[in-house]
Amino acid sequence: MTGVLGALAEAWGEVRVHKSRVVLSLVGVFLAVFAMTTVTALGQMLAQAQQEQSERWSGRPATIGIQAYDPMTGMSPPAEKWDAAVAALIERYGITGASSVTYGDGLYRLPEGAMQVQTKTVTPSYGPLHRIQPVQGRWFREGDRASLSPALVVNERFAERLGIGDLSSPSTVMIGGPRPVRATIVGVVREGYQEELIVYRVDGGTDVRATASEGTPMMYGPPTLELWVPPEQVDQVIRTVQHDLELALPDTDVMVNRQDAADLESAMAMLRLAIRGAGIVVLVLGGLGVLNIGLVTVRQRIREIGVRRSFGASSGRIFSAVMLESVCATFVAGVVAVGASIVLVRNLPLEQFFNDGVPLADNPGFPVAAAVEGLIAATAVGALAGLLPAIIAVRAKVIDAIRF
Repeated sequence: MTGVLGALAEAWGEVRVHKSRVVLSLVGVFLAVFAMTTVTALGQMLAQAQQEQSERWSGRPATIGIQAYDPMTGMSPPAEKWDAAVAALIERYGITGASSVTYGDGLYRLPEGAMQVQTKTVTPSYGPLHRIQPVQGRWFREGDRASLSPALVVNERFAERLGIGDLSSPSTVMIGGPRPVRATIVGVVREGYQEELIVYRVDGGTDVRATASEGTPMMYGPPTLELWVPPEQVDQVIRTVQHDLELALPDTDVMVNRQDAADLESAMAMLRLAIRGAGIVVLVLGGLGVLNIGLVTVRQRIREIGVRRSFGASSGRIFSAVMLESVCATFVAGVVAVGASIVLVRNLPLEQFFNDGVPLADNPGFPVAAAVEGLIAATAVGALAGLLPAIIAVRAKVIDAIRF
């Protein structure tokens, strides 16, 4: 242990003595480790943003979509039968990740007049399943289902049409025709294209259809039940759900399929691999610069090495001194580079770059793996770059080295 500590102290002393040369030689390593660490961190955050964008549309892995309809009329089964069958299914298998969504149009009274707007009637659990993060306000809660004023989450275009700048004060909109209902806007999301208006309405609670017949949403197909299940159980769950619902709803066709991107994880793995490969290439280029300067340095110090050998320094001591000098220098450069990368990444508006300004549901911090990889890579580059100069220093003959 004493020998190791002595070698490290000697190597660090050499780094301090030759700090000008060391700083110049480590510029490439610093830039390489900084680039590798930053690219790796940003790549992992980009992969997280891409995954959340995909899950906002199709659900988390693995989300199963279930619909039932009459094969003769194409209509969905009576609401009470469908709700009873779904409740029995969820209770029977203890399913915790379930949500439902019904697509349609609702009548909303905007400043320019009444307008049919695309409406998704959803359960509160729909938001977490699809990673919906409002840019203002909040998503639905269970208590919203019992509210006398139906809760709405609208997109930014809808809020702009109502003249809503923020939700610091209560914002409402009238729903329906002759006997309209005042609904409360609890959140704003960033969705839709150009002038597209989108509204989410919580299911249950006050039924607008009972008070305003003209406010009845026009449905686009039957409601969809979504189940969030482990990916490895998808096939078994699909078979079981289809069998049970067909028994509970006779004379009804039941469609069960996986609706999330099944190959998303493999695509993200390929993206991470490509990013890591780019970082390694950058690091190798930096390591070549260190190796080149290390070889030149050994040639310049060959007389010093000869004098030390003449005073009894062993080959192992010379080897370790030259190599550890490179390792210590690149490790320090790696620490500085990782620190600079953390400062840069933490202060970048990543949500604007990667997620169109939408807050990430699982906002990742700086990936620890990227920092560790940067330090390991810097140390490894130092060891590899110092290996060849150390071998040359050991093989130098004492007499020739002193005469050099």
